[in-house]
Amino acid sequence: MIIGVPKEIKNNENRVGLTPAGTMELVKHGHTVFIQQNAGLQSGFEDEEYTKAGGKILATIEEVYQTAEMIIKVKEPIEQEYILIKKDQLVFTYFHFASSEPLTKAMIDSGSVCVSYETVEDPDRSLPLLTPMSEVAGRMSIQQGAKYLEKPLKGIGILLGGVPGVAPAKVLVLGGGVVGTQAAKMAAGMGADVTILDISIKRLRYLDDVMSANVNTEFSNEHNIRKHIKTSDLIIGGVLIPGAKAPKLITRDMLKEMRPGTVLVDVAVDQGGCFETTKPTTHQDPVYIIDDVVHYSVANMPGAVPYTSTLALTNVTLPYAIQLANKGWKKACAENEPLKKGLNVINGDVVYPAISEAFNLPLEDVNGYLK
Repeated sequence: MIIGVPKEIKNNENRVGLTPAGTMELVKHGHTVFIQQNAGLQSGFEDEEYTKAGGKILATIEEVYQTAEMIIKVKEPIEQEYILIKKDQLVFTYFHFASSEPLTKAMIDSGSVCVSYETVEDPDRSLPLLTPMSEVAGRMSIQQGAKYLEKPLKGIGILLGGVPGVAPAKVLVLGGGVVGTQAAKMAAGMGADVTILDISIKRLRYLDDVMSANVNTEFSNEHNIRKHIKTSDLIIGGVLIPGAKAPKLITRDMLKEMRPGTVLVDVAVDQGGCFETTKPTTHQDPVYIIDDVVHYSVANMPGAVPYTSTLALTNVTLPYAIQLANKGWKKACAENEPLKKGLNVINGDVVYPAISEAFNLPLEDVNGYLK
């Protein structure tokens, strides 16, 4: 198969979809890999490393899309890429379709085959290609939240861990999944007073067992959310429903109940966000303020630490990319149930239920394409 790796052009997206090590593995399997010039530079990988691994360098993004049968990316294509994607081209990346109707319609119109990292799902309901980026984003949410709690950045002016004789900040984590667990672990490690809310008692029992003494668990409902937001300094939104829009757990009216300078970090922004006032921001302009509450909702948080993020991501995506290249997408998805769940849009048809529900689009049976 001919594989293309374009340079990411989303604002401050510094990750790359394939490393030189991954290139070498694909070439060993007999595939041809084209990398756009300087695609890996911001992640610490120079063109020379790709060519040594057997890859070939192309000067422009247009050449990569024109040449490749399969595109391996990190983030969803943005508007200027829509016209570059061809009919029957396999695109393997994060899409987060349910949060963007224009993207969904563009990929339907392209006639391409879209396999989404974030909906590849193991039998235990875990999301193996989303997990490493959720781990990065969960940890970063505390790093960024601690920074924006500083008064010069319009925060409440509190040190996350406090000091002897002064109480630490209170951190509220919505969701006890991968993001919430990593956020709580980081906040607790910095000495904060942490509360995790989740609707799964089984998950709360597990977290109660493994977390340190400064982490409390509580069942998630509107009453408890409203109770905690009045005293929380930093609130992390980490609730995800696979492939679907995130539920709005904090509504606009709740901002009035928070103290001025409270910081909200919405890690679910890629799926529409779990705060009603969430709107996607960039690393270049990461925050905005509504009702004196600081909102941080960067849609590609792990892009700020591209070396770590690229390695963490490609460690898990490469085995699936090799299967897709070796067998073709039909056979690979027919033989691999988790990978089959990654199929979202095929030749103009929506085959993933949450996307159909989000935009009231016809849903086709994915199995009909794999026979």
